[in-house]
Amino acid sequence: MQRLQRVFLLSVFIFVSAFSNAQDNSDVWTLQRCVQYAQDHNLSIQQNVLNERLAKLTLQQSQLAQLPSANVNGSYGRSNGRSIDPTSNSFVDASYNFVSLSGSANVLLFGWFQQRNSISRNKYSLEAAKADLDQMKDDISLNVATGFLRALLAREQISVSEKQVELSKAQLAQTQKFADVGRVPELNVAQLESQVATDSANLIAAISSYNSSVLDLRALLNLDFSTPFELLAPDVKVSDQVKVSAMVPEEIYAEAQKHFGSVRGAEFRLSAARRNWWAARGALLPQLSVGAQMGTNWASTYKQVSYQTTTAFDTIGLTTTGDFVLRPAVNQVYSDVLFGKQLNNNFRQTLSLNLNVPLFNGWQAQYNTRQAKINIATQELNVRQAELNLKTNVYKAYNDAVNSIQKYYAALHAAEAAERAQDFAKKRYDLGLTSAVDYLITQNTQYSAEANLVSAKYDLIFKLKVIDYYLGKELKL
Repeated sequence: MQRLQRVFLLSVFIFVSAFSNAQDNSDVWTLQRCVQYAQDHNLSIQQNVLNERLAKLTLQQSQLAQLPSANVNGSYGRSNGRSIDPTSNSFVDASYNFVSLSGSANVLLFGWFQQRNSISRNKYSLEAAKADLDQMKDDISLNVATGFLRALLAREQISVSEKQVELSKAQLAQTQKFADVGRVPELNVAQLESQVATDSANLIAAISSYNSSVLDLRALLNLDFSTPFELLAPDVKVSDQVKVSAMVPEEIYAEAQKHFGSVRGAEFRLSAARRNWWAARGALLPQLSVGAQMGTNWASTYKQVSYQTTTAFDTIGLTTTGDFVLRPAVNQVYSDVLFGKQLNNNFRQTLSLNLNVPLFNGWQAQYNTRQAKINIATQELNVRQAELNLKTNVYKAYNDAVNSIQKYYAALHAAEAAERAQDFAKKRYDLGLTSAVDYLITQNTQYSAEANLVSAKYDLIFKLKVIDYYLGKELKL
């Protein structure tokens, strides 16, 4: 017994020390602060932010694809052995250096709106990514609210357990005095000692549950575990929160359908699938484009020839009379052509109008079209499934909220009745009109009723926050 009490006192001391330290640091967290921190730091949300950025880059790339394509090429090398001189197109047996420069451009004139439909598809895909991000933020906010209320419930259970321990200890002390004067048997003392031990164990379990719920909430927020973290319990009046009974689930569903990210994302993906089908159909039809090319080259073998006359004469024939026919002798002089002059002399340009008619490519274009058609049907089913899931969840949340209201008021009446019964039982026990066993039964009944009331209260608050979640309201207390 003494060992158990020491463990209990140590646990309480640790909890109180942590509670006081958090208060000293004044690092108090409200539900709104937790939700905002989670939206800024949660890993799942950050992953969806990256998905949105990728979708935006894909859209930008498809928009830039409308611009003409242009390429410039250049090469420098040395050729050995017998080859064709790129400047004279004649065979040469010598080694030489060469330079080749070229450029090309292509403009699509008409392609059955493939690019425009691809851009529209990527726009809808971007909107779907944004809807997914909004949905993830809403889901994380609801999860944070769940964890926040779970931690508050665990802390309320600690208060209830502490109150029960104090009550049991006070009753044990009084019973011990009665036993010392022979007013009650020692059995009553032993029974109350057992009750104190049981209540102390319940308090330790409540503290452990609170610490566990706080750790789960920190992980959801992606908050460093060394950061002081004290939850601020708001003064929530349940009577002010209970307004859901005035609504009907169809109204809640109509509001949720307007903003719910899962439904909007499915609708955007359906629109993207339809645009993708039109883009795939365009690949089956001819395409018209304009192409332009230009280029030049240089080679070290290319020489410039010049002729020089001399005083000598060459005999080139005979006349009918036997006289020699002479001409002045000419010497051929070869000189290198300047680099810039070669590039200018060899500069060439080409302009073409191109028509591409797809005849057969292994049925790839037909396959893409049929696949796009099936994808449309898949996305239509996804939209219907998203709407059905949303409607089912809304009706379930509404029924849960209505049942939770009834459960809360039933727990409230039970707690009030158990408190009155406990007052009567204590008075009768002090007068010796009831046994210790009957008194402990009444006391445990009251403890259970208070614990059930606290649980019903936070369960009701959570169920009402779920309704706010579907209505698109800010989650706050």
